[in-house]
Amino acid sequence: MTLHDFNILPKERLVEELTKCCGSSAWVKKMLPFIPADDMVELLEDAEEQWWKCSEDDWKEAFAHHPRIGDTESLAKKFASTAQWASGEQSGVNIANKETIEALAKGNRLYEEKFGYIFIVCATGRSAEEMLGLLHERLPNEQGEEIKIAADEQNKITKLRIEKLLE
Repeated sequence: MTLHDFNILPKERLVEELTKCCGSSAWVKKMLPFIPADDMVELLEDAEEQWWKCSEDDWKEAFAHHPRIGDTESLAKKFASTAQWASGEQSGVNIANKETIEALAKGNRLYEEKFGYIFIVCATGRSAEEMLGLLHERLPNEQGEEIKIAADEQNKITKLRIEKLLE
């Protein structure tokens, strides 16, 4: 879709497309006044600015719209509208060995038990081993530090998805 096509979408469809980019309903609502956008740079700047105006609960809502890293069953079922993007973003997991995938699953469970939300990482271009390393690096973090790191990763994902949407 072109930026022009995006700019003229009916509100309901615009909400749907923005939600595919970021699952926070507050962020989607905050973005609506900024559309139409003059260009991609402006749109991405507005997306980031509005993201950082969201609350921690808004961030957690966005996190909940992601499958767990490596959870291909979850990708297929729960996240049908973004499965193609998420699958591409997590392509490094598809070529991982069984031990790495099992370690990711275990690490995801530990992370979610500790922080109350799934491990969020901008997985594009990263191998499963690299994501596992990041997961292990971030597990010792304090809640206040980790929520900001996860929010920053979500911001990266959102901007990449906007770029993919408007290719």
